[in-house]
Amino acid sequence: MGFTIGGIRELRSGSRRRGRAAEGTAVAEYTGLWGWAVAPGARAAEGNCSCGDAGCASPGAHPLDFAREVPAGATLDTAARAWAEVPGASMLLPVGRSFDVLDVAETSGRRALVRMERMGLPLGPVAVTPAGRAQFFVAPGAAAGLPQLLYRMGWDDAELDLRALGLGSHITAPPSDQGGLGPVRWLRPPALDTAAAPPEARLLLGTLAYVCHRWAPCG
Repeated sequence: MGFTIGGIRELRSGSRRRGRAAEGTAVAEYTGLWGWAVAPGARAAEGNCSCGDAGCASPGAHPLDFAREVPAGATLDTAARAWAEVPGASMLLPVGRSFDVLDVAETSGRRALVRMERMGLPLGPVAVTPAGRAQFFVAPGAAAGLPQLLYRMGWDDAELDLRALGLGSHITAPPSDQGGLGPVRWLRPPALDTAAAPPEARLLLGTLAYVCHRWAPCG
C-alpha cells in the first residue's frame, strides 16, 4: 500500500507536532526542574545562520533577537506555549545567573572528570559539544575570578586551553544542535542537588588546569 500526498503531509505534520511537544517538555525541564532560564536560539545549516545575517559571527549559536526568554520556574504549560511561538529554535542557556562555565577540550574534560570522581570532588552538570569541548557548570562568578584563581594556584603563566564563560554568554543546551555541527550531549547530566548550586570553580580548577597542561597538544 502506498502513501498519498495528503498522508505524507499528515505524517510530517504529526512528526513536527511531536517534535515541538518534546522541545516544550525539554524547555520545561530546564525551567521548572533545574531552575534555569531558556533563550530561543538561532539554528545553522551549511554555515548559514537562521537569523538571516550573512556575516553572522556565531551562526546557529546565539539568541534570537525577537524571541522572548522562557524564565526560570516556568511551568510545563507556560514553557510549551512560549516555545510554540518559536518553532525550530534551539535551546540556549544564559550563563552567569545560576551558573558559570569552565570550558576545556573534550579529551581533557573527560580525563579530568574521571580524576574528580575518584577524588570525590563535588561536581555539577558537564556538557560536551560537537565542536569537541567539555563544559563544566560551576558557581556564578567564576569567569570574573578566573585570572586571580589561576594566579593563586600557580597556573597564571601556563598556556592552558581553558576559559570561563560568565554573564552575557549563552551555551547550547542538550539536545539542541550547535551551529549545524550536531547535538550537544550531557557527559554528566543535571541532578537536583547540584543544578541550582553547582560547585565553586576553585574546587575543580586545579584538576582541570593540571590535565589541560599535562595533555596539551605539542607544537
